[in-house]
Amino acid sequence: MLVTGTLLASGHAGAQTYDPSYPVCMQIYGPVGYFDCRYTSLAQCRYLAVGRSASCVVNPYFAQGKPKAPRRSKRID
Repeated sequence: MLVTGTLLASGHAGAQTYDPSYPVCMQIYGPVGYFDCRYTSLAQCRYLAVGRSASCVVNPYFAQGKPKAPRRSKRID
């Protein structure tokens, strides 16, 4: 019962989310690890990760622009 009470009182952890606006994320390690998704390339991310406890990963939720279907012209006969 004590364990259950402790778990309920401790609160809930928020889910980690990726920003779908950028193709590359930096995963920062530490007591409070998180993903920083604001990089346009792996090279840019790696350059900014130098000296940090971090690594760069491809964003699995990147919202790429879908190719548009060809438009059909309206024919008037």
